[in-house]
Amino acid sequence: MKKLAKIIQITVYIVIIVVGLFLVITLFPVKGNYQIKVVLSGSMEPTIHTGSIVVIKPAEQYNVGNIVIFGKDTAKDVPTTHRIVSSRAVEGIILFTTKGDANKSPDTTEIRLSDIHGRVLFSVPYLGYVINFVKKPFGLVLVIVLPAIFIVYDEVRKIVKEVRRMKKPKSMFVQDEEANNPEEHV
Repeated sequence: MKKLAKIIQITVYIVIIVVGLFLVITLFPVKGNYQIKVVLSGSMEPTIHTGSIVVIKPAEQYNVGNIVIFGKDTAKDVPTTHRIVSSRAVEGIILFTTKGDANKSPDTTEIRLSDIHGRVLFSVPYLGYVINFVKKPFGLVLVIVLPAIFIVYDEVRKIVKEVRRMKKPKSMFVQDEEANNPEEHV
């Protein structure tokens, strides 16, 4: 039973650390560096599932076939994740046509290089649901605060137990040891 509790405790630690890292990375993206975004629509199914996180990196050029994230990224506006299906130059400006893998036709609006946040390097299915949940107050309490309280409680309990053990009279330690190891004293 103790081994199971230890495994659960270590698993909780790992989940807290991983979710915390993803949360920090999504809250504080560094321009020009790797970023993590959450895919909220099914337009890229089955390549990228709804609720996935994608890791992106800006590039100096993009090619047909690249999956990119583009558009406004604000509290109200969510960027789009689609594949580049064609490109053309108009008066020295490169315009890209994009399309979601699940969509029947390409997007009606072409995008510029400056509209693109980055190219998708890889995705992790469904982890975006966890990230979005943790960003909300209830999710933060459930996933971060409650396990942290459990960990603090467990550590305080261990400290109190050890202090009580140390406060026992010396003669009780000898009796406890004899009770635990009766064959040594026979």
